[in-house]
Amino acid sequence: MLHSETGPTQDLIARLQAAVGEKRVADSQLDRSRMAHDASHYLLQPQAVVFARDGADVAAAVAAAAQAGASVTFRSGGTSLSGQAVTDGVMIDTRRGFRDVEVLDGGARVRCQPGATVRAVNARLTPYGRLLGPDPASEIACTIGGVVANNSSGMTCGTTANTYRTLSSIQVVLVTGTHIDTGAPDADEALRALEPDLYAGLLRLRDRVRGNAASVDRIRHQFSMKNTMGYGLNAFLDFDTPAQILAHLMVGSEGTLGFIVEATFDTVPLHAHAGTAFLVFDDISHATDALPALVAAGVATAELLDASSLRVAQDLPVTVPALRDLAVARHTALLVETQADDPEELRERVARLGGVVAGLGGLTDLGYPVEFTSDPGERAVRWQVRKGLYTAVAGARPTGSTALLEDVVVPMPALTGLVGDLQELCSRHGYGDTVIFGHAKDANLHFMINPDLRDPVQLERYAAFSDDLVDLVLAADGSLKAEHGTGRIMAPYVERQCGPELYAVIREIKRLFDPAHVLNPGVIVTDDRDQHLKNLKIPEVVDAAVDRCVECGYCEPACPSKDLTTTPRQRIALMRELAAAEGARREELARDFTYAAVETCAADSLCLLSCPVGIDTGKVMKRHRHDAQPAAAQRIAAGLATHWDATLAALRSGIALAEHIPAGLLTTATEAGRAIASSDLVPRVGDDLPGPGISRRTPARHEPGDVVFFASCMGELFAPAASPGATTRPRGAAFAFLRLCDAAGVRVQLPVGLETLCCGTVWRSKGLTDGLRTMAIATAVALLSASRDGEVPVVSEASSCTHGLHSLAEDVAAAGEAELASRVSRLDIVDSTRFVAERVLPSLTVPRQLGSVMVHPTCSDRHAGDVPHLLAIAQACAERVVVPDDAGCCAFAGDRGLLHPELTASATRREAAEVGRAAYDAFVSSNRTCELGMTRATGQPYRHVLELLDDLVAESRSPIPEGGRSS
Repeated sequence: MLHSETGPTQDLIARLQAAVGEKRVADSQLDRSRMAHDASHYLLQPQAVVFARDGADVAAAVAAAAQAGASVTFRSGGTSLSGQAVTDGVMIDTRRGFRDVEVLDGGARVRCQPGATVRAVNARLTPYGRLLGPDPASEIACTIGGVVANNSSGMTCGTTANTYRTLSSIQVVLVTGTHIDTGAPDADEALRALEPDLYAGLLRLRDRVRGNAASVDRIRHQFSMKNTMGYGLNAFLDFDTPAQILAHLMVGSEGTLGFIVEATFDTVPLHAHAGTAFLVFDDISHATDALPALVAAGVATAELLDASSLRVAQDLPVTVPALRDLAVARHTALLVETQADDPEELRERVARLGGVVAGLGGLTDLGYPVEFTSDPGERAVRWQVRKGLYTAVAGARPTGSTALLEDVVVPMPALTGLVGDLQELCSRHGYGDTVIFGHAKDANLHFMINPDLRDPVQLERYAAFSDDLVDLVLAADGSLKAEHGTGRIMAPYVERQCGPELYAVIREIKRLFDPAHVLNPGVIVTDDRDQHLKNLKIPEVVDAAVDRCVECGYCEPACPSKDLTTTPRQRIALMRELAAAEGARREELARDFTYAAVETCAADSLCLLSCPVGIDTGKVMKRHRHDAQPAAAQRIAAGLATHWDATLAALRSGIALAEHIPAGLLTTATEAGRAIASSDLVPRVGDDLPGPGISRRTPARHEPGDVVFFASCMGELFAPAASPGATTRPRGAAFAFLRLCDAAGVRVQLPVGLETLCCGTVWRSKGLTDGLRTMAIATAVALLSASRDGEVPVVSEASSCTHGLHSLAEDVAAAGEAELASRVSRLDIVDSTRFVAERVLPSLTVPRQLGSVMVHPTCSDRHAGDVPHLLAIAQACAERVVVPDDAGCCAFAGDRGLLHPELTASATRREAAEVGRAAYDAFVSSNRTCELGMTRATGQPYRHVLELLDDLVAESRSPIPEGGRSS
């Protein structure tokens, strides 16, 4: 692993701490190493990381760094691919403290801070029927700061609704500390008064550019295409006043001109209806010839896939019928979509496009007519062919190689030739398996190569390939970067693309804004012609489970520990750093890794849902916990599994005893234990710990039924929250499930020996594999017997236990019981929310609804796709159902919230603040420990949604004997 080893100076750290506070400056090996990694193939280690709270912090940190002779780079999402978010100076994190979003003018505009993701902003806009114009593929993780700084676009927006075109105004902090709001009525007067040289310089450059006909022609041509090379020189042609020129020069400036405090966008309509078709042509020329007619007929997107892409797509787990039996030769496909506001408009658009398609030449005869489908499932399959390409190629690349996603654009007439030339170029340089795809209606192509940058021969080949690629694209009068930004990778070629005169203008822009080159030096403007080949990231081979990680950062927004310690990307990056480190540096990294990476990982595996190459970092951290467990702990865990009923009885007794100990004394005692032993072994217990639950031991309900109910031991361990106004002790979600099924006429069977069984999560999450094997086999045998080998479904009322049971076959196989595992894999394991929503709720009468209910979907709900079922039950209970925009993992994670309460506090902070902004009649979730976590975070009594439904249904029924479990 190659990166700058420049360490921080005492002077720099002292100045930064004085400027923003000691706690907001990090200079440990771990913090510097984890923040060194972004989605690009460059690696520089910062001397310090500043976690800024606001624009004032940023201004102070920039001034302090400049005084100490250090450069500054801003980092938010870290999804940039061109090296514009790495530094060996001071890195300022602008994600953690900058996530606010404010919808304006009924959704017509939206004001965003730089740390808000595109997905988060669009979630706020969706209720208004609006969206951001830019639609980058990385919308799950890329943030507004990067969207503006890179002039993001995407599949649909083209050059008409990209960041530049939809930016309404911007607030920026300049390197001098000056704060400019270009949306203010007096923006130009303020700029002239506060920064007179910059104001005059922008006017001077405007007139220089406009007075040079060749410059005007060159700019008009370059920005008629997608173009993120150099600065947005079109600002000098499109705007007259310095404030507006400044605002639009900031678009695409990649952190080299100032800090974007806030951006306000004009939004675009959200079209609720779409029709999608997959068109296969005999060759590339017929596909590109079809584009003008398709675009004129109203396609919103047209994605191109070359022959190599189609061969890869044929091997995807799910593919379109058009590819199943196709003998791909020179074929090319276009994935096209049209959008509309209502079904009738969509029918008209599809009919018009159908006529156009019928007249296209070179369409491959597939034996059936081309169809534009509006079915969500069929559309998803067609889009998966396009979106699955990156996953397939990056995930299957050779171990230790680097996934480099290139990005070029040419004038539309040159597109056909470019595809063929790129195929030949890649083959000539040894990248013969390259897939070429992209945004065809914009003539914007992407392709990925996988060089092994550890190999000097391959590095030389990559350098030669880069030079030839530049020659190829510029010969076609295209742009070397359409979407991904200039960064470090193309900075040496900016002058070649724009010419000496416009490059002089670019250098003068940099001088006006940042004469000392404090901000992101080496990005966009450089004198080093080999910069693109320096400070390359060399991936260390550390673990087959994570080696395919491309460090894209898509996992980070959902990670509950992102604001406390590390993210999945950073955990993997630190594993790689540890493999490369030596001596004292390795010792320091290893020491801090335990808490920052392993202990504070909630292991909820939400990262898996976001990862384009299918990595489950939570599972890897569980393996680290296993490796840290001594043999004695494994033996004890196995013993507990063998006597689980007695263990639970003892734990319930302890919880009952704790109820009678003064809260302050209990907290003090457990904190003392944590100090002596370990905070990862001894929980912190306070007055918010509930009392004990009710034992699952019962002689009832063992006769065959319509469903097997696997009641969770969490309901046995912890008592439920009381319903508002209740006069009797609540009995919990398990009893609610039984009563609801009784009311609907569904027969419920309990496994024999239920009190001795567990889903295994408690052992799995701690890496206690001996106990897990014992429990997995016992549970598997019991569930197979009760369900008659899967004849009826198995249901749990705790969503995390349902999720745990989905791993049961894998656990049994790991225990060496292959035949038993095969039988277990056929079990139909269903969460109680799904079962009740589909099988029980239709047979119930809910006599009244509450006014409003706040819902916390759990991680397990998301994994299983059960959020709609959770919401369906909530909607039966209340007129208004609200899921917070910032809802995420609560990180209570079984006992993790007791062992590391700081993790839950950090994970729930934004969601809790949102919950507290209004009053609700009830607060629900689908898992007892998550309810504990949310109750702790918000001060509100979270209950299982089935308990709320049961309360309401009970108002319309006669008492039914509960008989199901005894206390």
